[in-house]
Amino acid sequence: MKNSRSESYAAAGVDITAGYKAVELMKAHIARTIIKGADSEIGGFGGLFELDLTGMTNPVLVSGTDGVGTKLKMAFLMDKHDTVGIDCVAMCANDIICAGAKPLFFLDYIACGKNVPEKIADIVKGVAEGCVQSGAALIGGETAEMPGFYPVDEYDLAGFCVGIVDKSKVLDNSSMVEGDVIIALPSSGVHSNGFSLVRKVFDIENADIKTPLEALGGKSLGETLLTPTKIYVKPMLALFEQVKVKGVSHITGGGFYENIPRSIPKGLGAKIQKKDVRVLPIFDLIAKTGNIPERDMFNTYNMGVGMSVVVAKEDADKALEILKANGEDAYIIGEIIKSEDGVVLC
Repeated sequence: MKNSRSESYAAAGVDITAGYKAVELMKAHIARTIIKGADSEIGGFGGLFELDLTGMTNPVLVSGTDGVGTKLKMAFLMDKHDTVGIDCVAMCANDIICAGAKPLFFLDYIACGKNVPEKIADIVKGVAEGCVQSGAALIGGETAEMPGFYPVDEYDLAGFCVGIVDKSKVLDNSSMVEGDVIIALPSSGVHSNGFSLVRKVFDIENADIKTPLEALGGKSLGETLLTPTKIYVKPMLALFEQVKVKGVSHITGGGFYENIPRSIPKGLGAKIQKKDVRVLPIFDLIAKTGNIPERDMFNTYNMGVGMSVVVAKEDADKALEILKANGEDAYIIGEIIKSEDGVVLC
């Protein structure tokens, strides 16, 4: 790339040499994600991944795509950019694990007003960390410098993940019955949903977001809100190996009411005991500050439950044991009932 430079393009606000520098800075982070099947070379026109289909009779590829949303505004305000990449990977990898798929690879897309190589490398550092946590290889991506479209100090971040599962092991809720148990996997915080309401409630652009708050355990509002989305891939893969899982829901935008019914067949619903939900302090603070009704909170946020899992009652103790052995302080929040209402909170 030594001879690649356009003074005219640079005068229009796009410095292609900054892109080259950003790629060099991010290579060390990308190297952490390399797994079997991934091509370690970055810079080609397409990311390569060689499939290992050993032991599979009917492999199915499962894909998911998402972004970080307006949580990015918190990164701008805190001037901290090395964690939102974790969010980006989490939103995709957690979705495909709901089908029983093991993530294979991830690609990201960063659009910015000005390519500051160090900032771009920080973003990719987070993406790489998310890939490590989910066991996926970061095999490519794109950084687009778009002056006049984005402010010079802002960017957007999105990506997609591809995983694989044998067709016979794709999660199927057809065996779900009344009396099955619903297990909660705790969230790390707000994750990456509902930030438009968060920003409105706290008037975030004008708020003091850096002073530690007793209500948040001594953490600042900014630090708490920027906490990365938890990635559940590895504990869930361990669970799939030993227990028949009947349904999994990633609790994202729409909260309990929208997401939990997506893994439950018609004619059945989820009865959730509110007293058993370990609501995190940030959600109490959002509700109190914004005077948000309880139903709206459970219909917008994860409320401390990042993922729900349905297993047979007789498998519940074993499932909890496996999840806890893999770092998840999982607990029971409800059961499957006959209902057409989707979710019943009581």
